[in-house]
Amino acid sequence: MPYVDRYGRVCGFLDIEEVEGSSKFLRRYFILDTSDNALLWYMDNPQNLPPGTEYVGSLQLPYISKISEATVKQKPKVEFCFVINAGLRRFFLLANDKKDLLDWVEALNKSCKITVPKGKSSDPQPSAEITSTPAEAQTGRKQIPYKTEIIGGVVVQTPITQRKSWKRRYFILDENSFSYFKCEMEKEPLRAIPLKDIQRAQDCSCSQALMRDNLFELVTATRTFYVQADSPAEMDSWIKAVNQAIKLQKFPSNATVGTSAHRALNSAAQEQALWPTVCTGP
Repeated sequence: MPYVDRYGRVCGFLDIEEVEGSSKFLRRYFILDTSDNALLWYMDNPQNLPPGTEYVGSLQLPYISKISEATVKQKPKVEFCFVINAGLRRFFLLANDKKDLLDWVEALNKSCKITVPKGKSSDPQPSAEITSTPAEAQTGRKQIPYKTEIIGGVVVQTPITQRKSWKRRYFILDENSFSYFKCEMEKEPLRAIPLKDIQRAQDCSCSQALMRDNLFELVTATRTFYVQADSPAEMDSWIKAVNQAIKLQKFPSNATVGTSAHRALNSAAQEQALWPTVCTGP
């Protein structure tokens, strides 16, 4: 599903027919940037790519004349397809489901009605790397992310040591552990976190400081794992599934046959382990 990132841009994954008429659709990460009057697409989420990586395709919003669902005549064997008419070119895109399609069509139609002054042609192109925040620009000092906790009735702010390398990993949740693999084809996990060690899964309170969208955390007694999903819906689904699996392991008598938390859940996501100065557990 498309979501709005911290910059107010509509983002998400779609499949695009980059060569019109080829019927070959490629998975791309799209950013609808109304401030730049453009629809951009990348090989992956720019947060996963090296800083400064350029987009692989773009479309200026003023050139778009129509956005609509593709007809059966246009794409007879393709579901959840919509088409963007821009000049003499048509761009066919595939959504994940019907709601995803309608959300993208609505967002694009709404954006094309907004007139935003364009910058000079000499202005630099937007980069995937963020060099400073507004607070940094005002104070001249780099902002340091903190994790705020209440320990013994005292508010403690713990600096978070950031690591720049976020790795794309494949996760599986079962009744005993939350494991991640280098890729879907791997049989041995890079790490398996026992559910009995996980205290809770929750929305990350420092996602703004870490400059990551759709971020949640797995809290253990000695370590906190930060995981980034592709969308808010996927993040909520993982948090709910992990917490349900933890509860069922602690109280097995409450488990029922066929419970969803006992199924293997597969999803491509990112993992980064951070070592806080103060342990998050007792």
